[in-house]
Parts: sequence; C-alpha cells; structure tokens
Amino acid sequence: MLAKELGHFKCGHIKKRLSILGATFLAGFAILGVLLGQPWFYTGLGVSEPSAYMALTLFVLVAPAFTFFLQPVFSSISRKHEFEADDFAMAQVRSGSLINALVKLYKENANTLTPDPMYSAFHDSHPPAPIRIAHLASG
Repeated sequence: MLAKELGHFKCGHIKKRLSILGATFLAGFAILGVLLGQPWFYTGLGVSEPSAYMALTLFVLVAPAFTFFLQPVFSSISRKHEFEADDFAMAQVRSGSLINALVKLYKENANTLTPDPMYSAFHDSHPPAPIRIAHLASG
C-alpha cells in the first residue's frame, strides 16, 4: 500500500488537490465578500443587524445547501486519483499483493464491500472494493 501512496505523490495528486481546494476557498471568500454588503442576505436569514462575524456564520450555515452539487464532482476526481495511484503501484509491485492488502484494509476498517451506487457516487472518495479489485486484477 505504500507504493499506492507514493503514486499519489508521483502523479501530483497532492498539488492538484491543494489547487482545487485553494480555488474553492477563493471563490467562497469572493462570494462572502459580495454578500457581506448585502442587507437582504441578513434579513432573509432572520438577522436584523449586519456584521462581519454574522455574515461568516450565516455563510457557513447556508453554503452547504448551494455546494451540494459539487460533492459528486470532488468524489469523482478523488476516485480517478485512486485509480491512477493504483496503476502506479501495480507498476511497482504485484497486483495480487495490492489486492490482498486492499481486502485486508477493507476488513479491518469494517467497510462495506457493496455500497449503494448513488451514495457512493456522492460521498465515497475511494472506488468501491469490487470495482477497485477488478481494476487491479485486470492490470
């Protein structure tokens, strides 16, 4: 499994993730900056006296409702990175060893081997075990 983690480094996934996270935060702060001066933002959420700390609090509470659609996009990117790291690891070690380590990891963490596909698409950062094992076995 160390080879897979090295694959994340070698493929530049850490830099890519930090870039995406940075861009997301910058966009969020830009939107917050616009909302900071909008009286309707406060009154629409039941606050009578605008302030910077109240704008931040309201923004943190409301943002998940508007960014929910981004979750499957980020999960998809993460799963793509997992497959790339697996491919790197397969070039370094036998795929059978990776499969055994993966199965052991899933068992120790008590993860389900057959998650709901819709839930998995929205929330799982790693591919489901059967798909990942099939990918490793084919490589």
